[in-house]
Amino acid sequence: MNFNALGNTSVVGLQWGDEGKGKIVDLLTEHFDVVVRYAGGANAGHTVIVGDQRFALHLVPSGILRPDVLSLIGPGVALDLETIMTEIAGLRERGIKVDRNLLISNRAHLVMPYHKKQDLLSEARLDPDRKIGTTARGIGPCYADKMLRSTAFRLADLYKPDAFRSRLRDVVADRNKVFNALYGETEPFDADAIADQFLEFGERIRMHVVDTTQVLHEALARCERLLFEGAQGSLLDIDHGTFPYVTSSTCTAGGVAAGAGVPPACIHDYVGVIKAYTTRVGSGPFPTELTNATGDAIRVRGHEYGTTTGRPRRCGWFDAFATKYSMDLARITQLCVMHLDTLGGFPEVRVCTGYRYRGERLKIFPPDIDVLNEVEPIYETMPGWDAEINADDSYEQLPLPARRYVERLEDLLAAPITLVSVGADRLATLHRQTAPPAMVPAR
Repeated sequence: MNFNALGNTSVVGLQWGDEGKGKIVDLLTEHFDVVVRYAGGANAGHTVIVGDQRFALHLVPSGILRPDVLSLIGPGVALDLETIMTEIAGLRERGIKVDRNLLISNRAHLVMPYHKKQDLLSEARLDPDRKIGTTARGIGPCYADKMLRSTAFRLADLYKPDAFRSRLRDVVADRNKVFNALYGETEPFDADAIADQFLEFGERIRMHVVDTTQVLHEALARCERLLFEGAQGSLLDIDHGTFPYVTSSTCTAGGVAAGAGVPPACIHDYVGVIKAYTTRVGSGPFPTELTNATGDAIRVRGHEYGTTTGRPRRCGWFDAFATKYSMDLARITQLCVMHLDTLGGFPEVRVCTGYRYRGERLKIFPPDIDVLNEVEPIYETMPGWDAEINADDSYEQLPLPARRYVERLEDLLAAPITLVSVGADRLATLHRQTAPPAMVPAR
């Protein structure tokens, strides 16, 4: 990857999340002036390993580990104040600078205690085969209130305490009635106690709160370089993912401009992040899932447990057909392949190049989950590799079958693969210079 050639750049997950975006953002950050989180909330979990230190970030942008870079949380983020203050305190305890190098949009919507309760109660009352698999962080109910508007609270509201307290009493009174009627919940929320807590939160975080949209526009005017950090993955997008088993925000490349407050034309490069296999957390269709010893081995070797929830991830072979669909929703200029080392030791590896539904080969990733639950993956089988991958090696020193696997993914996805991750550490990343491959669709 030619870092100097990158313009304003967005890092986009192309699968069902957990692709390794945090590591790539951390790797790229030193070449940028500003890093921006633009969507999602504390349901995200970005893991960055530097030397012997592991950082699990949920709301604070991964750029925070570079002290000279400005980290921004944009208006599109569902903001959990308790979580972000815990993160800030934890980072400071470990010697990480968190001062005015972290700015938070005063337009960001607040995750309230009743949002988390609603997440738990609404999921619990669903039939087992209809459960979404929510992280129970209150993100969906927060975004729902955002769309309702009259029941939503933004960070800026905390600095008008009388109006905040008055309106919160009305919202909490209504929410207590709903919880009692729908779920039989008899322990009501105390509006004044919530107001006291959140007004205190607001004062403690005040130094970070600004109009980040203005900050970004001024940065653009100074020709500073911006890096946008996505959350979740494109197949979890509220509009284009495997609905209803999706997240509650726009996590494709299309969500960057709205969630950050910048013009779409200012973003020049879209870096897509993929695992060398596929994982998913929670419910929903997963055509290439391996519910056998191979899937278990991938989970163990890849340490596939959720950063946010600790839940074991479902694992399966790489799905080029679904990933190409995600790429078509963006204008991916280059790709990063993560966890290539995890596949070492398998006698063979497989890649899904298409779906067959009731005997007919599909032309595009289908929107109907009933169809997705029934499709038959069409696989290519390739030789595996036994050799251990050394993070100090170059790409050219990888075992030949591993290189052929990467190059086959590049052909199928029709975009250059420029970074290959072979370990969790920041430095365990192989740079690969390549000409753009022929435009071969994943069919």
